Amino acid sequence: MKFLIMLNDPPYGTERSYNGLRLARSLLKSPDNEVRVFLIGDAAACAKSGQKVPQGYYNIGDMLSAAIRHRAMHGGLQSRHWQNPCQPR
Repeated sequence: MKFLIMLNDPPYGTERSYNGLRLARSLLKSPDNEVRVFLIGDAAACAKSGQKVPQGYYNIGDMLSAAIRHRAMHGGLQSRHWQNPCQPR
């Protein structure tokens, strides 16, 4: 089954991005699932490396990297074209 998870909230301050990435990792446990995580708006900060993580929060960048290592596709919107930031241009 194919899933698209769209994240729109910043990495910290709400739990929506955190819960979206938890869902992505959970769905990837089934080898039949294909998961894409799309970052838009404030959620683009989830992909930033070297994040300063507030006390009491998980590192969203590490969670996103782990999801990608487990076969999740990750992308963002640049102009009007799909871009996968993990692939070289």
